Amino acid sequence: MAELPTYLAAEFPPGVDSFNYKSLIPSFEDTMWAGAFTKIALLVWISVAIILVFFLVTYRNPKLVPTKGQWLAESVYGLVRDNIARDIIGQQGVRFAPYLTTLFVFILLNNLWGIVPFAQISPNSHIAFPIVLAVMSWLVYVAVGIQKHGFFGYIKTSCWVSGAPLWVQPILVPIEFVSNLILRPVTLSVRLFANMFAGHMILLVFTLGGVALFQAETLLIKPIAFLSWGMAIVMTLFELGILALQAYVFTLLTATYLQSSLAEAH
Repeated sequence: MAELPTYLAAEFPPGVDSFNYKSLIPSFEDTMWAGAFTKIALLVWISVAIILVFFLVTYRNPKLVPTKGQWLAESVYGLVRDNIARDIIGQQGVRFAPYLTTLFVFILLNNLWGIVPFAQISPNSHIAFPIVLAVMSWLVYVAVGIQKHGFFGYIKTSCWVSGAPLWVQPILVPIEFVSNLILRPVTLSVRLFANMFAGHMILLVFTLGGVALFQAETLLIKPIAFLSWGMAIVMTLFELGILALQAYVFTLLTATYLQSSLAEAH
């Protein structure tokens, strides 16, 4: 959560400035590198380190009877491979399972920061991170489609509506082009960003609202602060489900787009 002094909570309500963090390196302030190493960037680097260390350690010496760590790593990979890659893409989906698993775990871990004490903000509540993830997925499924069908074949497969009358195609083709090749990364990124942004804002409202109510001069209002803090706890539990769902949805949609790139032209 943004580091807003409690004595300012009542005067300055939560807003978009609550998502802006100063550089953790003072010498970078007022330079072009001011945003290079903020709290958000630090959380992303920690997420990357946790993922790398976890999978390297748990699978350094794989055993026939898995340890708890190995079982957890295999369960996560198996979940994505069997319930997303294979179910959506088919047998060819197995080769995309490593990418989809990495995507799922990375988004999930970064989303979890939104409810971790003293962190309490997801890097995905900054639009830059969802955009990069969406563009990566876009590049992967476009490259797969071009490899499968060739450049012009992929464009035709993505834009030509089979079975539609020829006279309607001039209307449908531009719509399909924008929908399939332009809007997909936009909707992927905005969906993830909007949910994480809204979740953080809701927690800010209840938490800082409780501080403001507790600081009120009227004694009758002070007890309402505990209700506001109680709602913050309830919404934190609700946010736990939302952040896991958003990681799953982002990965599921990426698999769906991969499947459409691999589909045979009709």
